[in-house]
Order: sequence, then structure tokens, then C-alpha cells
Amino acid sequence: MKDEIIIKDTHRALWYEDGVMAKVLGPGRYEVPKPSPFSFGSRRPVVEVVLVDVRERDLTIKGQEILTKDTVAIRVSIIVQFKVTDPVAALHQVSNHDERLYSDVQLAARRSLASMTLEQILTNRNQLSEDILREVKNGAASYGMAILRADVKDLVFRGNLQEIMNKVLAAERMSEAQLIETRTKAEQQRIEAEA
Repeated sequence: MKDEIIIKDTHRALWYEDGVMAKVLGPGRYEVPKPSPFSFGSRRPVVEVVLVDVRERDLTIKGQEILTKDTVAIRVSIIVQFKVTDPVAALHQVSNHDERLYSDVQLAARRSLASMTLEQILTNRNQLSEDILREVKNGAASYGMAILRADVKDLVFRGNLQEIMNKVLAAERMSEAQLIETRTKAEQQRIEAEA
């Protein structure tokens, strides 16, 4: 007695015999032997087939509140695009590869944001994405995952921080303009004094 299993291009399968992984199955049709109650003496192994999705997928880490280097609380959402590249490692190295990836990205984001000031974050959002990708990529490869992208989806500031930041930026611009004006006047006075 045999059952059939069809594996699509989007998946791979791990074939276990009596609990021991025997092979990785690619796309196609396979016959899976069923144990027979009448097979005395010649015992067939118990076969189990476990499917693994190898398509690109998205993982969203929503609303993590993190303190920046200058102790400003921001809420960040991150989207990660990934896929399983090694089905054996994905199932054997960690108990749940999706959950492990979520934790790794979350911790990488916390470490990166904690090392940056709010101004650095606002002027270079790509830095956070690059930090996460660099930190998580090798670790994820060890459990069969390839990280394709890691991007900051949203940055949300607590309360009226956006309004305060706008005022600070306006004050900085005003200060810079006054400094330029003062330098210009000093240069003009110097030229007049020399003339």
C-alpha cells in the first residue's frame, strides 16, 4: 500500500524514515509507503514527509518602542523580506525559524537605534535598515534563512515630539542664518576698514 505526495515548485520536503531524515525532496510526485499490518518479519520504516515553504515572504515587526542614544522614545515598525534557502537547517537548527527571525530583527533594531541620536535617525533612516540587514544576515543563514531586505516602515514619535523637533530644526536654521549674516557684516566691515 502506498500514498502519493505532490510537492510544488514553491516547496521542498524533508523525508524522514523512523524519525531520521533520509533526504530532501524537490518538486514532483513521490510514493510514500504505508506500514502494512500484514508484513511480518520485513518491517517497513515509518515514513513522515514535512513540507517547507521556500517562497519569498514578508515579516513585519510592528510598533517597537525603543529609546535612542539621546533617550528619545520612538516607535518603529520594520518589514523584512526573507526566504528559506536551506530547509534542513530551517527545521533542525531552531525550533521555529520565523519566530527566531522575528526576535533577531527586533533585537538588531533595538541595538542600532540605541546607538543613534534622534537627529541621526531622522537624517539617515537607511542606516537603521543597513544595520539590521548586516547584523541579522549571517545569523539567519546559520538556520537556513536568506534576508533579502530589511526596511524601516514607520517611525512614530511620542506625543508632540514632531512639533518640538520642527521648532528645534527651525531654531537651528535661524541660528545658522544669523551666523552667516554676522560673518557677512564682519567681512563687509573689514573690507570697508581696509579701503
